[in-house]
Amino acid sequence: MNAQVPDLSAIHEFLLCPTPDAWVQAALAEPELMLVDHANCEKKAAGTALNLMFRYLDNFDLLNKMSRLAREELRHFEQVLAIMHKRGVRYPHISASRYAAGLREQVRGAEPGRLVDTLICGAIIEARSCERFARIAPHLDEELQRFYLSLLKSEARHFRDYLTLAQKAAGEDIQPRVQQLLEVERELVEGDDGEFRFHSGVPA
Repeated sequence: MNAQVPDLSAIHEFLLCPTPDAWVQAALAEPELMLVDHANCEKKAAGTALNLMFRYLDNFDLLNKMSRLAREELRHFEQVLAIMHKRGVRYPHISASRYAAGLREQVRGAEPGRLVDTLICGAIIEARSCERFARIAPHLDEELQRFYLSLLKSEARHFRDYLTLAQKAAGEDIQPRVQQLLEVERELVEGDDGEFRFHSGVPA
């Protein structure tokens, strides 16, 4: 393994469960689908950052962090796209997993709760992405392994940025709310899913 693996202890301590072995086996069984949904995830992450930039114009810290994050996510999207093109992987329309939708269902409607919850969900999604890249990388070919390990540092930084912004937006301790949303995330990760996706639970 040539790429340097950063310290992910904060990610592992944050999440309430590891990715199940059954998800890893499903990913290895459907490598092209994993790449397609990974590309979708990078696009959606950039879109989330841009939406926050349009919605919260008075939050300069958020605007700066989300601008940088959107650029990075779009760069990752381009990298996945290049790998797919090189390998002759088609890019069909596929349905979204229930993971992000399941988290966003918990987002409160009124401010500042809406912003705080959206940012916490962003932190959770980035943390899980980071954990899954590290989890699957050792099982992949050299090119994909190197690529996935190269993503860990930025994903871990995005996780920290989202949490820091959430804490600032709340103006109070967010840990109880973080724990509530992490419990929902654990159910989504450990529960059965009808189909494999990058953020799916255990494919039935």
